[in-house]
Amino acid sequence: MTEISRRSLLATGLAAGTLATAPALAAPRTAPPKPYGAVPSPRQWRWHGREQYAFVHFSINTFTDKEWGYGDESPKLFNPTDFDADQIVAAAKAGGLRGLILTAKHHDGFCLWPTTLTEHCIRNSPYKDGKGDIVREMADACRRAGLPFGLYLSPWDRNHADYGRPAYVDYYRAQLTELCTRYGELFEVWFDGANGGDGYYGGAREARKIDAPRYYDWPSIVALVHRLQPNACTFDPLGADIRWVGNEDGVAGDPCWPTMPNQPYDQKNGNAGVRGGAIWWPAETDVSIRPGWFYHADEDSKVKSPERLIRLYDESVGRGTNLNLNIPPDRRGRIPDQDVRILKSFGDAIRATFARDLAKGAVAHASHNRGPDFEPAHVLDGNRETYWSTPDGVTVSELILDLKPGTSFDVIRLREYLPLGVRVTRFAIDAEIGGAWRTLAEHECISAQRIIRLPAPIAPRRARLRIVEAPACPAISEFALFRSVAPVPVPPIISSDPSVLDTSGWRIVEASAPDAERLLDNDAATIWLQPAPTHDRPARVTIDLGKPVELAGFSLTPSRQVMTGAAPPKGYVAETSDDGTNWKPAASGEFSNIAYALSTQRIAFATPRQARYLRLTFAETAVTARRLAIAGIGGFTATR
Repeated sequence: MTEISRRSLLATGLAAGTLATAPALAAPRTAPPKPYGAVPSPRQWRWHGREQYAFVHFSINTFTDKEWGYGDESPKLFNPTDFDADQIVAAAKAGGLRGLILTAKHHDGFCLWPTTLTEHCIRNSPYKDGKGDIVREMADACRRAGLPFGLYLSPWDRNHADYGRPAYVDYYRAQLTELCTRYGELFEVWFDGANGGDGYYGGAREARKIDAPRYYDWPSIVALVHRLQPNACTFDPLGADIRWVGNEDGVAGDPCWPTMPNQPYDQKNGNAGVRGGAIWWPAETDVSIRPGWFYHADEDSKVKSPERLIRLYDESVGRGTNLNLNIPPDRRGRIPDQDVRILKSFGDAIRATFARDLAKGAVAHASHNRGPDFEPAHVLDGNRETYWSTPDGVTVSELILDLKPGTSFDVIRLREYLPLGVRVTRFAIDAEIGGAWRTLAEHECISAQRIIRLPAPIAPRRARLRIVEAPACPAISEFALFRSVAPVPVPPIISSDPSVLDTSGWRIVEASAPDAERLLDNDAATIWLQPAPTHDRPARVTIDLGKPVELAGFSLTPSRQVMTGAAPPKGYVAETSDDGTNWKPAASGEFSNIAYALSTQRIAFATPRQARYLRLTFAETAVTARRLAIAGIGGFTATR
């Protein structure tokens, strides 16, 4: 019999143990889920992480009080008195905006950089004696502040003589090449959808129509940008990285899927996207902090409040889109003081709300787990590249957070790991309160992120995410909880321009349809609607100005909402009166491009006059529609 020493027994046992555990150590790691459907490119995946950024509309329109310039404006009109790119960038950062896109050229064709391709540019302006370059100054200021920079270049050019002909497309490509090679790295290049119509066109003064996809050959233009700026996402046409959300109200669909059919853009699909669409074409939600895109002094009282900006954040970023918030500089070349105060209040509130994830320290567990690399705890690590997932066959599942006692929250944020596609179709959020589960919300689509605000804070023992419907196993990168912080209120102002009349004392005397008070409520979101007028039955409103004033003109703001079957008026007849009985003609004519620009129209009388009453008559809509829609009426004095 062989004697077994204690040493050999221990050695044998150790070896046996090593052999027993060796297969487990050598076992292959669990494979990640296969992508489902369309997925973002690396460039799009980076774009999703930006969440919100600034749009800066600043050009010749700032000095003509227009939204769409005709193209015949003299470059000598462009002369900001105190341009400060660093102040603009600081305002954007105060608002929590993570990038900035500048309008290098709007539809009027005026270029903010000293191009030699056209004389309609900053070289021929008084700004810095023709030596200025607004694009350079903004690009440099963004880089000093660590803010990504992007550019808008309108494809439509109402100044250029060759617009509508092949030579203009060559010109446009040359402009893009200049912008993409002179100003460093760009994160986005923006193409506007407004193309074709009336314009100056080198003196022709005519209307020109184009078939935009065929005329521009968008795939080749997008390819040009990507060749010169590989990291820049392109905006809007089919083949671009980003789509329009379908309105300029700042509101994404609920749900808002990042996928679309591989076909030309359709506005009815653009707002909500299409579940299971063939291509990854996520929505960008654009809106201005003011009713217009360019600065107008009579909109100083209409700057969106911090509270409204937070609702816009929830309705855009909170639905998985990126918010592109326009902040237009004034004629000084600075963001107005009122806008800065509102941006800071909004930015401070968002920063404070999302500063601390209250789910940190919770214990996460799930009904199913794919393996060690896909643990439930990944939803708490703050890393968007890690995620919780389940085995391939498990699509209906749940994830539970055991919270620290006393954890109180009223904001929930979820994120999917998008490089694997949008996997969750429908989900629910529950909370265990008093030993019973209560459903807090149920929605379709998580995507880049889904933010849910509760009406009041709660302090449950546990919180639960239920995947109710999904075509593939989930890939959830975040389940976070926060406590909302309210913005500091910013009192409204009337205007920085003393010529703009305060309408708070105005009242409706007579109107052709109910709710005409909406015209005077200083809210561009409330609309006066009525059946489309005719010459036999015109729309009419009579306004008491409260006291005799020197009236030099009136303003009319059309509805900027996407409204099926509604349009602004085509023309106007304005009359004034001292007593409300005897009327004098003041002005008549057509509004300039109102149906498509949807911009505030400012109509000056031939001569200012004393008036107590203003009467406006509208005989037809600007385009064929069942209803007339107007958002607001204002006025101004002769010192404008």
